[in-house]
Amino acid sequence: MTAVTTIALHALQEALRRRVFLVVLVLTVAFLGLFWLGTSKAFEDARGFTGTTETGVDIDVVVGATLLGLAMFATLFLGTVLAIFLTLGVVRGDAERGLLQPIVVRPLGRPIFLLARFLGAGAVCGLYVVAVYLATVWIVRGAGGWSPDQLIRPGLELGAAAILLCALSLLGSVFLSTTANGIAIFMLYGAGLVGGLLGQIGDAINSATLMRVSDRTAWALPFDALYQDGLHRITADTIGLTRFAVNLGPFGGAQQADADLLLWTLVYLGLVGLAAVAAFSRRDL
Repeated sequence: MTAVTTIALHALQEALRRRVFLVVLVLTVAFLGLFWLGTSKAFEDARGFTGTTETGVDIDVVVGATLLGLAMFATLFLGTVLAIFLTLGVVRGDAERGLLQPIVVRPLGRPIFLLARFLGAGAVCGLYVVAVYLATVWIVRGAGGWSPDQLIRPGLELGAAAILLCALSLLGSVFLSTTANGIAIFMLYGAGLVGGLLGQIGDAINSATLMRVSDRTAWALPFDALYQDGLHRITADTIGLTRFAVNLGPFGGAQQADADLLLWTLVYLGLVGLAAVAAFSRRDL
């Protein structure tokens, strides 16, 4: 474990030297500032609507759920950016620069090297996403007095989604150049989100085809299933017309993941790890 810790810390120090964390910090501060401003104005303007009581729709819940759903979307995006920065050139990029060969020698070995890089990047990305999620919850609560029905699990699922993206980026680094790997992971991220949106549209218009496409996408890219389940859980206890209004929004409704799909994410992570180790073991440095 000493070797794993050393490599993980060295990778984080290298990311700090390259100002990766500085870029992410600037993006995060900008996002939270804009989110605070938008949230404050949204609650202020929404409470000026008339007829809220008569319709039976709780405006605070609709606005709060929609804004927090938007924040979760942005948070996962920022977590994806961080995951890519930390892992996109782990294998092929470092090998081409001659940095990898002196490290992956016995008794260290290639599997230990990959494990160390994954643990370092995964821990940072997971903690970062959870922290930003909690910050957005605090902003929504402070601006409008609304809190999600479930607080902890949506944040943990967002963090787990970022960790899965770390693993996929690490696998991609075995085969692809730095730029190509970054593009590929962003495209996978986009494909997963599109699949989730298709599922919401299919549920709204009762399209079995769209729902089937969304379901298969969730199994192929389970980080989106975690994201969609987290969105579902922030309004899991909301009922009545308010629930209906939330489901009409682009971020509030989402889809609940069943236990089998959540269990599959763990198996999926293990399979990605095994694939990365097997591919790396066969790669000439």
